[in-house]
Amino acid sequence: MLSIIIPTLNEEKHLFLLLKSICGQDFKDYEIIVADAGSQDKTLKIAQSFGCRLVKGGLPARGRNEGAKAARGDLFLFLDADTLLDSGSLKKFLEEFQARNLEIATCLLKPFKKSCLRNTLANFFYNFPLLTFGKIFHFGAGFFLVKRSLHQKIGGFDEKIRLLEDVVYFRKASKFGRFGVLKSAKIFFSLRRFEEEGWIKTYLKILCAFCYTILVGPIESDIFQYHFGRHR
Repeated sequence: MLSIIIPTLNEEKHLFLLLKSICGQDFKDYEIIVADAGSQDKTLKIAQSFGCRLVKGGLPARGRNEGAKAARGDLFLFLDADTLLDSGSLKKFLEEFQARNLEIATCLLKPFKKSCLRNTLANFFYNFPLLTFGKIFHFGAGFFLVKRSLHQKIGGFDEKIRLLEDVVYFRKASKFGRFGVLKSAKIFFSLRRFEEEGWIKTYLKILCAFCYTILVGPIESDIFQYHFGRHR
């Protein structure tokens, strides 16, 4: 069984779309766990309407850990609430994951809204660096497919980290398990953070945070002013 784990905080709009895209997949052997950090909108009602199991969350690291504790599957798929699965992509991801004998993987992204400029920016800011440097630095965002045994071996996500806990997770896990970037499909992702804060500002913030994590260590303070659940 595949356990799909989604941390949320006031994600009524995006969560509905994500869950709908999951239910429309041709792969059906899964459970969905929503780890909520105290939503005040319709997030919980939407999760319940799709038959999701609910657990108490917090920042993304804690939400993913709590979801993993409640999971019954041998394979975990951690998804951000503002992502979307393309038709038939889940089966493709799992088949490639197995065929390449991977233990942890991420995938390429494409923006919700179709636009040559948006696709170019997404490729430049994320996909190209991931394909170029991913084998060296091992990172990913929005999509983490990992075996339960590996997740438990590294102790899950570090809940003290406020930003880029996913980078630390990938780097730690790749020391014990085979890492790869899945290319059989892409997932849609939201550009809301870039659109609300500005493309250059947001990219530079992420780049600086990434360099800080690699060169200095995990980000445990709010020096980069990241606030979970703020963007709509």
